[in-house]
Amino acid sequence: MVKSEIVNSTAGKHNNRSYWGEVFYRLKKNKMAMISLFILVVLIGLCVFVPMFSHYSIETTDTLNGDQGPSSEHILGTDKIGRDMFVRLFYGGRISLGIALAVVALECFIGIILGSIAGFYGGIADAVIMRISEIFMSFPYVMFCITVVAVFGNSVGILIFVLAIISWPNIARIVRGQILTLREMEYMEACEALGISDFRRIFKHLLPNVLAYVIVYATLGMAEVILAETSLSFLGLGVSPPKPTWGNMIQEARNILIIQQKWWYWIPPGICIFLSVICFNLLGDGMRDAIDPKMKK
Repeated sequence: MVKSEIVNSTAGKHNNRSYWGEVFYRLKKNKMAMISLFILVVLIGLCVFVPMFSHYSIETTDTLNGDQGPSSEHILGTDKIGRDMFVRLFYGGRISLGIALAVVALECFIGIILGSIAGFYGGIADAVIMRISEIFMSFPYVMFCITVVAVFGNSVGILIFVLAIISWPNIARIVRGQILTLREMEYMEACEALGISDFRRIFKHLLPNVLAYVIVYATLGMAEVILAETSLSFLGLGVSPPKPTWGNMIQEARNILIIQQKWWYWIPPGICIFLSVICFNLLGDGMRDAIDPKMKK
């Protein structure tokens, strides 16, 4: 009898949670997702605070101590003109993670707006937006980036624009598919009967129900953008030196001598890229499982 009361009490507490409370409860039970979140918080914290409190800057040079290996003075050694690699590593992380965040935010903004219009209104609007998205999805990725960079230069803003404009069709299709289903629900018929404007119906009653899918997409998209920025920087199409990113720091490894003898040039940024990408993917998987109602026990 006592055991039954305890079980019922526990079930009652679970049922009293809000939707997001239940999502976070299930997420906390996913150990890999929580470990990934902790690693990301630590990594982001290092990227924010190390350049702030270090007595070296990314522009401080010391040619007499160039190409020095790790030491007590320079934790990750120096590059060929004596710049501290430890500070450059985490300053580069600021730029790489900042680019990823900006790209995901911009592509989600574009994709949510266009996907909402396509899903809600259907008809010609849906056909036009979906055909435009197919055109963008058909662009050869690398060739498009090369063309834009050749015309406008390879600044941070251009890189963000290129990556976002190529990626927005993915989230637009997700939002459109969800809204196509939600707009047929009874509560939307009630909204129409009450004379609620299309704007309020989309942004107040439909999009909040799509937000969970957007969060999962954004988490997984962060990993994709980090890899994309790394690839473009390695090809010389990303952020131009001397401003560091994880991608253009690894670009130094194209020299076989550096690969063999100067591991501090490329292994630390490689580890940061690996950790950030795998942690964002694991966190995204955890968010997807926590949000999916089929995973509820």
